[in-house]
Amino acid sequence: MSIRLRDLIKNVRGSKTAAEERAVIQKECAAIRTSFKEEDAENRHRNVAKLLYIHMLGYPTHFGQMECLKLIVAPGYTDKRIGYLGLMLLLDENQEVLMLVTNSLKNDLNHPNQFIVGLALTALGNIGTTGMARDTAPEVEKLLASTNPYIRKKAALAAIRVLRKVPELLDNFVPRIKALLTERNHGVLLTGVTLMVELTQAATDAVLDPFRKLVPSLVRILKNLVLSGYAPEHDVSGVTDPFLQVKILRLLRMLGKGDSEASDQMNDILAQVATNTESTKNVGNAILYEAVQTIMTIEAEPGLRVMAINILGRFLLNRDNNIRYVALNTLSKVVNADVQAVQRHRNTIVDCLKDPDVSIRRRALDLIYSLVNESNIRILVRELLNFLLISDVQFRPELVAKLCIVTEKYAPSKRWHVDTILRVMSIAGAFIPDEVPANLVALISSSPELHSYAVQKLYLALTQDSSHGPLTQVAVWCIGEFGDLLVADKTGASEGAKEGDESISITVSEGDVVDLVEQVVRDPLSTVPVRQYALTSLMKLTTRFSPSLAQRIKATIETYRSNLNVELQQRSVEYSNLFRWEAVRTQVLDRMPVLEPPSRSEVDGAPAGEPVRTPAAAPVPVHTQSAPVADLLGDLLGMGPTPTPTVPTNVQPKSSSATTLDLLGDLFGPSPTPAPAQPSAATNRPPASMGLDIMDLLGGPAVPTTIPSPSMGINSGMGGMNLGLGATSPHTASPHATSPQMSAQTSTPTSPQPGSNAFTGYNKQGVTIVFEAAKQPGAPQNTVVQATYTNANGFPLSNFSLQAAVPKHLKIQMAPPSGNAVPASNAGKVTQLIRIQNSEHGSKPIILRLKIDYVGQNGPVSDMADVNFPAGL
Repeated sequence: MSIRLRDLIKNVRGSKTAAEERAVIQKECAAIRTSFKEEDAENRHRNVAKLLYIHMLGYPTHFGQMECLKLIVAPGYTDKRIGYLGLMLLLDENQEVLMLVTNSLKNDLNHPNQFIVGLALTALGNIGTTGMARDTAPEVEKLLASTNPYIRKKAALAAIRVLRKVPELLDNFVPRIKALLTERNHGVLLTGVTLMVELTQAATDAVLDPFRKLVPSLVRILKNLVLSGYAPEHDVSGVTDPFLQVKILRLLRMLGKGDSEASDQMNDILAQVATNTESTKNVGNAILYEAVQTIMTIEAEPGLRVMAINILGRFLLNRDNNIRYVALNTLSKVVNADVQAVQRHRNTIVDCLKDPDVSIRRRALDLIYSLVNESNIRILVRELLNFLLISDVQFRPELVAKLCIVTEKYAPSKRWHVDTILRVMSIAGAFIPDEVPANLVALISSSPELHSYAVQKLYLALTQDSSHGPLTQVAVWCIGEFGDLLVADKTGASEGAKEGDESISITVSEGDVVDLVEQVVRDPLSTVPVRQYALTSLMKLTTRFSPSLAQRIKATIETYRSNLNVELQQRSVEYSNLFRWEAVRTQVLDRMPVLEPPSRSEVDGAPAGEPVRTPAAAPVPVHTQSAPVADLLGDLLGMGPTPTPTVPTNVQPKSSSATTLDLLGDLFGPSPTPAPAQPSAATNRPPASMGLDIMDLLGGPAVPTTIPSPSMGINSGMGGMNLGLGATSPHTASPHATSPQMSAQTSTPTSPQPGSNAFTGYNKQGVTIVFEAAKQPGAPQNTVVQATYTNANGFPLSNFSLQAAVPKHLKIQMAPPSGNAVPASNAGKVTQLIRIQNSEHGSKPIILRLKIDYVGQNGPVSDMADVNFPAGL
């Protein structure tokens, strides 16, 4: 026999272990099942009540669902109450069992007992399905017109569920909803306004228009609440029915959004609410907050918006952290609407940075970032720097990043910009974003008036602390570039300074500078990149300081010739050998040209297959024979703006007056010129001045010509900073090199089909190249080309090779040729498959620049030619 509910609760609470509790529950469930099988109607409501308690403990109670339906159809109120409660707790709207309760629900909605009607409306509002809502909608609509306030209140809440499930029934309910606003009962008013709020949240203008006509009625109700005297039945802490006021304000916000006419009707009452509501208690603060939200959302007058922001400013002075958090959060959302009004509370917002609550500090930081402009940048950045000194580690990454952003955006002068970034680096150097040092170096490089000032500031910062990696890197770079200015006369050092900028003038000797940089190199805490920067800085100082220090610097650099780190070892070997070439060293280590800040592609990485190119404003120099060793060293050490392969000797370089650089010429040199009829071996042999190979400098054998790939991050942002500051992995220039993008989406090319386009692309000195092209089916941007090489001369051609360069809108993939020897007298041929992808097919043609190399009867021959493919390919 089952026990009473209170006894079950007592036994469960008396269980000392989970196993004992499970035993008690299992025993009672077994007894309840037995009672259900015996159709014990007298104890059914008690058994279902115990099942509800067991369900709350998390045990399965699905076997009692049908008993809930039996209680619902019972005539007594006690049974119906337990039955409807079990229905709402043990079932949900996805249960098919609910189909059985629809008829009982409709019957109870028409029951003469108001409490039974209330039970049915409550159940419908909680678990009503779409079918139940459609079937019971007429009864709910009729109950909205009931004379009983209790039933009208319950019906309004049930109507929310009905209209959510069946939105097309809205037109039937609108007249009933309007009638609810004429009620004097606050409970009915509250539920009626709640129903309107739910309907307007995702409603269209067609639905909102009938409700906007009710704005005067809502304003009248709110005015009565604000100006009414003490009403004990609705008073909460001295405020009349704050729940109804908040609901009405929320409804006015939705109706006034984007509608100037409705907004004008509610401006006066919103001003009265903001003026007459007390802010000493949470009840008043809740109403004021809702009023502020409404004012900032509707088309309110400017004066009213200022009043709303002033209310939020008063919230910031409240001792309750919850209210202060809400104020900061709301100000962050409305700061763009009226920045000047928010600026009046700037000091209060800054004081929030000292709050012990971490959420308050974070919201204050977000708001301060939005307030920074040209007029207050100095004040707010000073406060943020003070906060950075005491901030937690969790704040520093975001704080440092945003400090650098606002400094670069609103800096009043370049000198102040440099001072601020250096201050941030010295406080939190470990959190500096990668692009900030590159941007700072670019700023200093492009501002001659900053050279002397910046190198002095960085020198002093480095003497105080060299543990911050980004600061140390920038400092040693500037010392290497402008070390001569550091030890020079400081007369006129304040040139370029503006009001409020710092001035500095220090006296330092060349030996002190070298000592400091050597200290950075030898510091065991210095990272490998910092040592790379320092070695390069020392090398550059050999041309900026007196020659007496050169041997000392050389000895320091040579200590790293056998370093375990390959990068340091490489620089040490390169720089040590560079001392042997005094005439070249000065040119190689000359001052860097003006640097450009790194672009987003250089910071974040360029797209696959696309090299990072030099900006158009910095033309690529053409290597000439006048300074071959310097050019070779420049290619090796990365001193030039863009590494360029040596131009073949049988091709004349472009003149200095050329205004446009050919994209293909960057790879193979300038446009081709006619070759002599009988080229001799001497014609293609480099002159004696070019005979010095770069590896001769380093004591090693000659290596194939390579093109260094552009380095990323700070090195690329500093142009030629590759001179010992970062390793660049060379990639051998190959005619068959394929971009990752193309190789990932293409397969091995196949020969063109018969009937494809064939044309002669090259015919010179007995050598003929015929291209037979065809489109790949289903991919018009892809062209498959078969190149056929024939030789009409009386002697064979050996070591035959073809290289091709294309503009950047094309991608080329070349398969290995069938051979490298072309028989004489057209007795045979050599074929090679080429696949070309045109990303701008239809707007730009296929253009190739060919470089043909072979060995003939009189020696090596090299020639170049441009090939324009026929239209449509």
